[in-house]
Amino acid sequence: MNTIVTDLPLRHQTPSEWVALVMKDPLALLNDHAHLEKKAAGNALDLLSRWPEPNPPENWVKVMTAIARDEVEHLAIVVRLLARRGGELTRYHRNPYAAQLHQLVRMGQGRDELMDRLMISALIEARSCERFAVMAEHCQDQELARLYADLYTSEAGHYQIFIGLARELPQIDKVDQRWDEMLDAEAKIISSQPPGPSMHSGLS
Repeated sequence: MNTIVTDLPLRHQTPSEWVALVMKDPLALLNDHAHLEKKAAGNALDLLSRWPEPNPPENWVKVMTAIARDEVEHLAIVVRLLARRGGELTRYHRNPYAAQLHQLVRMGQGRDELMDRLMISALIEARSCERFAVMAEHCQDQELARLYADLYTSEAGHYQIFIGLARELPQIDKVDQRWDEMLDAEAKIISSQPPGPSMHSGLS
């Protein structure tokens, strides 16, 4: 499969060798992935109530609820596959990659905080899609390869939605400068992650 990911703005590219590392424990990978879909749905619903003015525009509500619905549907797909293969969704989950990204948020800074949250959401979506594409192309497990090809197609536009919303925030400036800073930071964070059976793991 030749999955095109050239439209993603990421500044660190995942090598094919990453697939062999995460596939040492496919059930752990699926559990991690399920938690990511769950958190993505929760993030969209959290952002729903973060519009900086009393009445959010109709498009804001429409977009956040649509993304949450997509993520819940994907959660169901991954959890069913996990269960069918003899695994189960764990109660607790850690994602050091996402946690480090969220440390970049300018907490308590109003619209700047919201812009940062939207950009981090865009970064996580873009990185996840890039990993889906790498899995689709290089995973020897054909069922998982098909799963990730389908998910890449379904979620490839999510990052663009989030960064687009960041650009549309009222009374905000220096969006491109902040996005550039975030892209540089994400590249350093993902490249420093330890290896393991998770969607956002590293190589060493």
